[in-house]
Amino acid sequence: MWREAPRIPASALLRLPGGIGVSQYTIALNLSQIDTTQRTSVTLRHAVIAGWTGRDRAAVEIHIKELAALGVKRPASVPVFYRTSAARVTTADCIEVLGEHSSGEVEFVLLQHAGQLWLGVGSDHTDRNVETYDVGVSKQMCDKPVAAQWWAFAEVVGHWDSLILRAYIDRGRTLYQAGSVSSMLEPSELITRYARGATLPDHTLMFCGTLAAIGGVRPSSHFAFELEDPMLGRKIHHEYRVTSLPVAQ
Repeated sequence: MWREAPRIPASALLRLPGGIGVSQYTIALNLSQIDTTQRTSVTLRHAVIAGWTGRDRAAVEIHIKELAALGVKRPASVPVFYRTSAARVTTADCIEVLGEHSSGEVEFVLLQHAGQLWLGVGSDHTDRNVETYDVGVSKQMCDKPVAAQWWAFAEVVGHWDSLILRAYIDRGRTLYQAGSVSSMLEPSELITRYARGATLPDHTLMFCGTLAAIGGVRPSSHFAFELEDPMLGRKIHHEYRVTSLPVAQ
C-alpha cells in the first residue's frame, strides 16, 4: 500500500540562498575539557570526508595504489574533500550495510561546535564496490561511526604529533591500522584548504584521512578503533558490528 512519506518539520530545515532547504541533525556527544565531561546535544549541518591527506607523499602514493588495486581511480589532486549527509554520523555499536564489500578505516575527526574546535575519532566506513566507480557516492552509502567521547582540541595542539590512531578487526584480535596522526596533514592545514579560512564553519564535522591497512583493505564483521593521547595518558575507543543486508537479484 502506498503511504505518504513523513514530512520534515520546518524547524529541522535550514534555508540556503535560492530557498533550498537543508536538513540538520542532532547527536549526543560527551565533550571533555579540563577534567570535566558534559553530555551535549550537538547539531550537525555539514559532514566532510577528507581523502588522501598524508603529509608524506610516498605514503599517500601507497594508499592510492592500495585503493587502485580495488579499482578506485587515482584522484586528480590531493587532498580531496567529499561531502556526505550529516545524518550518516552515528555513535551506534552496530551499522547495516548493503552486501559484504564494505570496510571501515580509522580517522581523527574534527568538530566545530559552539565556536570551539573538538577532536574525536571515527571510522569512514565505505562501500568498496561503489568506490571503484564513484568515490563520492561510496562515502554516502554507509553510516560513519564515531566515538561519543571528544576532547577540546586546544588541549592536544601542543603535542599533536604524539597522538596515535589504531584500528582492529576480527573482534579486536587483529591489528588493522596503526600510526601517528603525524602521517596526515595538520588540522590547521586541512581546515584552511577546505574552509579557506582559519576555522571550520560552526556545526561542521570533518573526517581527516586514514592510514594504510596492514595486510590490505578488507571487510570485517566487527571494527574497533581508538585515538590515544600518551602525553595526557588517555584514550578514546569505540567499536561496532557490521550487519550485511542481502542484495536483491
